[in-house]
Amino acid sequence: MGQKTGSEDGEVRREIRFLLNGQEQRRSAVAPSDMLLGALREGCRLTGTKEGCNEGDCGACTVLVGRVRGDGMDYRPVNACIRPLATVDGCHVVTVEGLAEEGANPVQQALVAEHGSQCGFCTPGIAVALTALWLRQPEPTEAEAKTALQGNLCRCTGYAPILRAAVRAGAFGRPEEDPLVTGAREVAARLVAMADGARVEVSRDGERAVLPSDLDDLLALRASVPEATLVAGATDVGLWATKRLDPIAPALFIGHLDELARIEERADGLRIGALASYADMVPVVTRRWRWALGYWMRIGGEQVRAMGTIGGNIANGSPIGDTPPLLMALGAELVLASSKGRRRMPLEDFFLDYGRQDLRSGEIVEAVEVPDPGPQDICAAHKVSKRRDEDISALAMGLRLTVDGGEVASARIAFGGMAATPRRARAAEAALTGRTLDGHAIEAACSALEQDLTPISDCRASAAYRMTAAKGLLRRVWLEQGGAPVTLGAEEPA
Repeated sequence: MGQKTGSEDGEVRREIRFLLNGQEQRRSAVAPSDMLLGALREGCRLTGTKEGCNEGDCGACTVLVGRVRGDGMDYRPVNACIRPLATVDGCHVVTVEGLAEEGANPVQQALVAEHGSQCGFCTPGIAVALTALWLRQPEPTEAEAKTALQGNLCRCTGYAPILRAAVRAGAFGRPEEDPLVTGAREVAARLVAMADGARVEVSRDGERAVLPSDLDDLLALRASVPEATLVAGATDVGLWATKRLDPIAPALFIGHLDELARIEERADGLRIGALASYADMVPVVTRRWRWALGYWMRIGGEQVRAMGTIGGNIANGSPIGDTPPLLMALGAELVLASSKGRRRMPLEDFFLDYGRQDLRSGEIVEAVEVPDPGPQDICAAHKVSKRRDEDISALAMGLRLTVDGGEVASARIAFGGMAATPRRARAAEAALTGRTLDGHAIEAACSALEQDLTPISDCRASAAYRMTAAKGLLRRVWLEQGGAPVTLGAEEPA
C-alpha cells in the first residue's frame, strides 16, 4: 500500500531512544508492559516521581512528555504509571528533578511560598502538572488552576494553598525565560537527529513491542499479527497491565503516528483521526461544539486527556466510554482501514455486543467523521458520575434534536452505561419525532426509555437509579431550553 516503508527496506531499529531531563537514553530490553514509572524510579533512581494508585487516578506519578511540534516542543502532563516505556521513543521526558536547571522553578517557588505541601508525597506530581499549566498560561484563573489539577489528588492540604500557588506562579518567573522554552529548539533538533523513520522493535523476556514506521507499516503488521494488542493512548491498556496483570504482548504501539492524529475542520463537519487526543480536541470543541465543552472537560483529568485518544475510546467498545454517546447523537461515521482497503459505517453499528465490535481481522479504526449540527438543532451532552471530575460514567447521554417550527423533525439520542454497548434510544426518538417539542413530548420520550434500555446494577449505580437519571437528563434538556416542567400524570392539552 502506498509508498515503501522503512521496514520493507529492512530497516528495523532495535532500541527506543528518548531524552530524559536532557540526557539521551537508549533501551533495547523493553517489554510492552514496562511502564515509564518503573524505568524512572527503579532504573534511573529518579524517585521524585511517585507511585500512588498505579492506575492513572491520583497524579503522583505525573511527568511532562514533550514531542516535536514544528521547530519547537509541545509538553503535556501524563501519568507515568500507565504510560508504557516504549511509547516515549522520540520524546523528551521531564521529571520533577528536571523542572529547573538549579534550585526551583517558579511553580515550585510558589508552592513553597504558599505552603502548598504537607506530607509531600503528591507534591512532585502537582508541581509538574502546574508547570504544564504555567507554560501555557502564566497567570491562570482559579478555575483554570482547578482544571489543571483535576488529575491530582492531595489528602493533606485541602487544595487552597495549592490553588493560590498556581495563581501566583507567574510572579516568580515568566515561561519565556524557562529552560524548557529557551531550550526548545535545541531539544527538538536533538530529537529529530535521533529519528530515523524506521520500524522499532524491542523486547524483554520474549515479549515483543513494535512501533510501526508509518500507517502503511501498521496495516501490514496488523494483517500479519492480528492477535497483537493495539495500544494508542494506553489509558485503558495501561490498567490491563498494571491492575489486571494481563499479558499484552505482542503489542503494536501507535501513538506516535501523527498521520492518524490529524483533525480536519471542514465546512460541514469534522474528520477526527483515531489518534487525536481528548486534549487535541479541546480547541475544536470550544469553537464548534461549545455546548459540549463542560462534558468534554469532565473526561478524565489533564493527564488522561493528554494521553487518551478518540479512536481508542471507540475501538475498545466499553459501554461507559465517554465519547460514543456524544458522537452517535451527532450522526458520526467510522472509517475502518486494513491492508485490503477501507470501509465506512455508522458509529452505532460498530458496537455489536459487550466486548464485541464490528472490526474484522487486520482492521483498525482510522478516523471518525462527524457532521456539524444545523442551526435548528438542539444539542446536549450530559454525564452522571459519583465524583464530578476524573471519574468513570455511571451513565452518559448525547442528544441532537432538529426542530422546525416548534416540531421535532428528527431526533438522535444515545446513552452509555445503560446497556451492554453504547446505544441509540430509538423508541424515545420515535416518541419525539413529529411532535411539538413540549413537556408532554419529553415525558413520552422518558416513558419510551423503558423499551430502549435495561440497565444493570453495579458499584457505580443501581439499575433503578440509572433509569431515573436517564429520564432526568431528558427533562434537563427541556428545562435548559426554557421549557416548563410537566406534572406527572397530567393530561396533555387537547
